[in-house]
Amino acid sequence: MLSARSLRKASVPPSLLSDPSPGCLQPTRLAVHVNGDGGSCSAYFASGGRVYKIEISMEEEILSRGKQSLLIPINAQVMSSSVVDRCPHRSEIQSIVLAEGDSCLILGTVDSYGHLIVSHLDTGADDIDRASYSVPPRDSGIGEGSWAGLCFSPTQQSTVAVARELCKSIDIYDQDIHLRSLRTLWYPSSVTFFQCFPQGSDSSSMLAITEGSQLSIWDLRMHNNGGCVQRVSGPVGGTLYSVCSSASGLIAVGGTDRAVTIYDPRKWSALSRWVGCSKYEITGLSFSSVDQSFIYVQGVDYEITCGHWSKSERAFSFRGDSNWLGFSKCADTDVVAGWCESGSIFVADVRQDLLSAIGV
Repeated sequence: MLSARSLRKASVPPSLLSDPSPGCLQPTRLAVHVNGDGGSCSAYFASGGRVYKIEISMEEEILSRGKQSLLIPINAQVMSSSVVDRCPHRSEIQSIVLAEGDSCLILGTVDSYGHLIVSHLDTGADDIDRASYSVPPRDSGIGEGSWAGLCFSPTQQSTVAVARELCKSIDIYDQDIHLRSLRTLWYPSSVTFFQCFPQGSDSSSMLAITEGSQLSIWDLRMHNNGGCVQRVSGPVGGTLYSVCSSASGLIAVGGTDRAVTIYDPRKWSALSRWVGCSKYEITGLSFSSVDQSFIYVQGVDYEITCGHWSKSERAFSFRGDSNWLGFSKCADTDVVAGWCESGSIFVADVRQDLLSAIGV
């Protein structure tokens, strides 16, 4: 059983950013990272063509609860704020992703025309900028801008997948070298590499993509059928907006039907379906790193819910003070953050309940 240890609310200084750009429906413009000693976390968020960073204190452990397991936030101190000046995009940034590198963080950003910039950030020095590379879009940015997403391979961090909605394409890069392009049938809305695949496939070669009402699975080593190895139909007449995978290989999707569906890749059948877990459309999902039988669900409004997906039970939830612009969970720990259009960032620190862990 999971329980929240704290919920903090930090306000972005108006001198840093006073009026964030609206972005697209997907809340992919926020990435959060817990600093070494655990006493603070860094939130990276994008507005317009720039990336900003604030450091939030996480020292106090105070938690208040309201009705229906709703968490009440406490005000948190913003220890520092700055502009990350290694991301010179010309159009609005649509997605940012953080990955752990060797003694550094890897920050990836992509704008509405598919321009990719990857930067290495040194968290242990005042000068956080170490190296970066830029990859222009394959079509030189011709046409209309739209949502774009990216993800790093969990085993080969030099491998990056960039999704472009209106182009119906997924471009695969090894650093700044283009490897191949995947063509989807519908507009892609979310993309992720498999963290694990039960049938023995390399996790750096498998991609899960939501496109329209379908979940499609792609093997980068195959060329038959364009690399697509499986298609699973989702809600009839609906749209899937988010996909995530667990370390055990399970895949979760959610969208306009306000339900989370868990798929077993060994059979490509629905293992479980949590109906009504969100009041509005689901645009963000992430499995818990502490207990993978729990999942975090972000609705298009201002609520984030944590619950047991197989039992369809809610553990707790928290709300922002306005609609979400960003949603993120740390890669290896259950620190979950949401960024609101009001400028507030909510950070929940979640741990396993010790009593349930020992069977009491």
